[in-house]
Amino acid sequence: MSMTALPSPPMLPAEAPLVMPVQNLYGNPPGAREVLTSPHGMLVKRLLLLALTAVIGLAASSTVRMELSRDGLDWVEVTLLVFFVPLFCWITFGFVSSAIGFLKLITGEHPGFTVLPSPASSLRHRIAVLMPVYNESVEEVFARARAMTNSIAASGGAPWIDFFILSDSNPFHGKREEAAWRELAAEAPIKLYYRRREKNVARKPGNIAEWVRRFGASYECMLILDADSMMSGDAIVGMASIMEERPSIGLLQTVPMITHARTLFQRWMQFSSEAYGPIASAGLLWWSGSEANFWGHNAIVRTRAFAESCGLPELPGKAPFGGHVLSHDMLESALLRRRGWAVHMVMIGGSYEEFPPTIVDMAIRDRRWMQGNLQHLQLLGSFGLHWASRLHLLIGASAYLTSPGWLLLILTMIGQMATRGTGSFVTLAPPSVLALTVLLLFGPKLMGTIWMLADRDRRRSFGGAGAILRTVPVEIVLGMLLAPITMVTQTKALLGLLLGISASWNTQVRGARRITVREVLPDLREHLLLGTALAATAFFDTTTALWLSPIIVGLLISPWLISLTSSEALGSRAAAARFFRVPEPGITEAPRVPSPEPQVPLMDRNLFGEL
Repeated sequence: MSMTALPSPPMLPAEAPLVMPVQNLYGNPPGAREVLTSPHGMLVKRLLLLALTAVIGLAASSTVRMELSRDGLDWVEVTLLVFFVPLFCWITFGFVSSAIGFLKLITGEHPGFTVLPSPASSLRHRIAVLMPVYNESVEEVFARARAMTNSIAASGGAPWIDFFILSDSNPFHGKREEAAWRELAAEAPIKLYYRRREKNVARKPGNIAEWVRRFGASYECMLILDADSMMSGDAIVGMASIMEERPSIGLLQTVPMITHARTLFQRWMQFSSEAYGPIASAGLLWWSGSEANFWGHNAIVRTRAFAESCGLPELPGKAPFGGHVLSHDMLESALLRRRGWAVHMVMIGGSYEEFPPTIVDMAIRDRRWMQGNLQHLQLLGSFGLHWASRLHLLIGASAYLTSPGWLLLILTMIGQMATRGTGSFVTLAPPSVLALTVLLLFGPKLMGTIWMLADRDRRRSFGGAGAILRTVPVEIVLGMLLAPITMVTQTKALLGLLLGISASWNTQVRGARRITVREVLPDLREHLLLGTALAATAFFDTTTALWLSPIIVGLLISPWLISLTSSEALGSRAAAARFFRVPEPGITEAPRVPSPEPQVPLMDRNLFGEL
């Protein structure tokens, strides 16, 4: 009896083209449809948020101005106010939004992260799950695909949901990806397809657009992932069910939690995300309504709406601020809303992503995001955008202007101290303003701690009250040490962009690797020099140096902080000592497979931008 080989599954389905025209950002937008899912009272909510921000910010600013103007305002003091007012309003906005989210959660008005029901029987249209990859670890990508396809099938979604791996990898990776796909597709419980583009045109948005134009007409919705995303089948089917029931929703964005944390830095960030993220997310949901944002992954999008609304033009001028839109997701959500499609955010369980393993890798990613978000400043004048969408674009861009703003504010205050004499640094900020600043900066952490402790099951999921109360102070100290490092790193990256140095878009490093102090020192010259210069203020005014001590210490120990937090061994020790405990994930993590591919050498990662 002869054995015949089973036929290989098709690599791709039959093509179903869908037109995706390039949008005119400055011409008359096409007619918009009525949004049927907008919560009531959104204008009042947003005006309340802005009013509270303005009242608190202006009250503090007026107090500082009165203190400075006792003997008249000179140009240094005017400069100080120019920096102080927007920066203080920035932290006030975040505090007010988080405080509202805390009230929603603690009173039970918002349930927090919930498990969506996944009625697969309600599905009537086909759904595509898209995982774009670019020279990623082949073993890890297909381990995640295996976990998700099995979970989708277990949730009853197999008849309606297809899974696509959309590769922009080089030919070497492509051959390995194709071999892994053939092995997995032969046994996958749902249809699994693979496509590799020869040319990585327009990066991820170009990858998605190419799929829409070739296959989009066959699928009512597409759920977009990143290469490091994980979502449970219940979450995917549940989101698809919502899209079936609410035909005016164009996009539904989840709030992904961090998974697969191994290094000390990842465990620290994972705890921060789980502990303080829910109150910030609940506040964001409260005022976003049907004008929410898109983060580019772990979101489901109505394919037809995306095709008719989100064809991205190239921006005028050369890189770094012209050319392809880099932070495409925020613009795409604005364009969907411009067409009248609702854009919502939901807090559900079963949505996860990985986090960069080290401070260095976070800085590399941050530099790309900075370039993309600053491109949005020229998009604020796009015709037909909802004003809440413009607010999202402005918030995203201004987030990267606060670091140089804080640095300039500190230097201005030191200059003011030098002109007014010793002891004047404290008088520039009256005690009431200092106390309010501390409340605004650390209030969200206090609210997050209260929220964790308020429920017995929640306390247990974080390791118990003892583990929470031991971890929060450690996290606060680490955050204070990291803040000045980020301030200098982002300022340096911004200067690089202003000098025309565009951020590279290489494969993101996801594997843990201990960074030595010697390796990172060359990229921290500016941090160490600034820390030394600020420490030198002790020779002129001890009080000023004491107020600056958290910044000084953070900058001077930056090489050791980066090295120690990159350690996977220290991360394991912290977990064993019951630090940084978080709730268990709602989907089995794909195993971390040791990759035979060589790690990218640290010094080739363009750590903090070239200057």
